[in-house]
Amino acid sequence: MDHLTIIEIILRSRRKFFTEIRQQIDVPQKIRAMLLSCLVFLAIYGLVMGASHSVEQAVASFVKLPVLFLATLAICTPSLHFFNILFGSKQTMLQTIALILTAISTTAVLLFSLAPITFFFLISSSQYDFFKLLNVLFFALAGFLGVFFLRQGMQITTETEDEREGLKTRRLIFVFWIILYGFVGSQMAWTLHPYIGEPSLPFRLFDNWGGNFYSDVLWSLNVLLH
Repeated sequence: MDHLTIIEIILRSRRKFFTEIRQQIDVPQKIRAMLLSCLVFLAIYGLVMGASHSVEQAVASFVKLPVLFLATLAICTPSLHFFNILFGSKQTMLQTIALILTAISTTAVLLFSLAPITFFFLISSSQYDFFKLLNVLFFALAGFLGVFFLRQGMQITTETEDEREGLKTRRLIFVFWIILYGFVGSQMAWTLHPYIGEPSLPFRLFDNWGGNFYSDVLWSLNVLLH
């Protein structure tokens, strides 16, 4: 399996891909391939984001963006897995990881596809708050579509009769888990910021000046509109 082309398999043949996960066909190999593709695509997008500030920020974001997504994966996977088991799921931990990685892989490749647009605005616009909000919009769009693929995967992998027990409860748990995943991801993003770097400030690996992700977005939006 070509690691960097697995995302095309997910996008073109998603039902076959998710069915193989349900049947536990080459799940470890799929996980390794998705992990590698996530690392590459997210690192490239991080590099473009950080390039708006300095070489140091570009290198830092090159590392921090993959860490952001994979750390969120590590934090949130156990809750989804064990709550699903509690209400009748027969999935293994590897299957759960593989399903969540399909969402992250989809998000990563969509961000990668948006990197040229991000780079265009990087070189054509000098307004920091606009560039930051543009990236927030791209992350929200790519993340939403990634979750859509995860939802499809969860549906396909629970089509067998022995997965019917507690199915409605598990669907409700999945909705709450998505909300939790979003909050954990945004807080992790805030913990690891900056990724772009404010032009008037020197390079900082981390910025722990208080606040939170949502207040920062609202502040940037207010600055942009005024």
